Amino acid sequence: MSMVRPKPKTKWQQRKMQLENTLVLFKETKYGVVGIGIIVFFVGMALVSFIPPSLDEMYDPMYGLDSAVAGFTQPSLRHPLGTDFMGRDLFSQLLEGSKWALIVGTAAAVCTVTLSTVVGLVSGYYGGAVDSLLQRTADIVMSLPGIAIVLVVGAVTREIGIWNIVFLISILGWPGPSKVIRSQVLSLRERSYIESARVSGCSNFRIIFRHIAPNVWPISFLYMAFGVRHAILFEASLSFLGMGDASIVTWGKMLSWCFSTRYTFSAPFWLVPPGLCIAFLTLAFYLIGVGTEQIINPRLRKR
Repeated sequence: MSMVRPKPKTKWQQRKMQLENTLVLFKETKYGVVGIGIIVFFVGMALVSFIPPSLDEMYDPMYGLDSAVAGFTQPSLRHPLGTDFMGRDLFSQLLEGSKWALIVGTAAAVCTVTLSTVVGLVSGYYGGAVDSLLQRTADIVMSLPGIAIVLVVGAVTREIGIWNIVFLISILGWPGPSKVIRSQVLSLRERSYIESARVSGCSNFRIIFRHIAPNVWPISFLYMAFGVRHAILFEASLSFLGMGDASIVTWGKMLSWCFSTRYTFSAPFWLVPPGLCIAFLTLAFYLIGVGTEQIINPRLRKR
């Protein structure tokens, strides 16, 4: 009786199984599930932000004015969170802030992690002069006072565009993760399957990005989750100091307007919502990072 051999699984099927196993482990962490739930809520806010301005121009978060009010008002059915010192709807500003927080946080984190991953892979694999050059550059960037540099740039230009903020966060944030990824690559490049790939004639580019890179993706994703949190807080801080993008409304700018117009203690419905949104959105990405860390480190998962 002949035995039927199972068909070998394709690389696509293997990756699909790995993704399914990762999702199962992620659900078991609970922290990540809570974080995703919070993020889904803020994504919903970002999507809803397009609706009020389309219904009435007075709900435009930056330029919309209600002709029925002269300035600051208390919450009402017409304005659920009231209006600011110019008569603009605060609820529309809160929704608009969620959109830009997600855009800035995600874009800055993706750019930072992409740069740090590439540098870590190249530095760890080649070693020698390439490693020394990249690591000394990373040391120099890490020694720079990031917030001071941004403040100087903001003072000179009087404001920093939103994409310039993303660029500055990316440039100043890549050294730390790149060193961790480099240390992982130093171990991976000595594995037998890497040596086999090198002997079989694979190019360095293929070895780095085809055989080594998939093994450092979990670490990259972990730093990306924490990077979104850092980027959101960084942008909110700049906006609160009056050095953010003047053409958009963010949560930090809402807090800045509330503080500068001296409604800090008399208008909690203006001050508290953006503050809570910043806290909960950064908490969500922190929880996702914790969940990812538990998947990477089985000892944490067993606890």
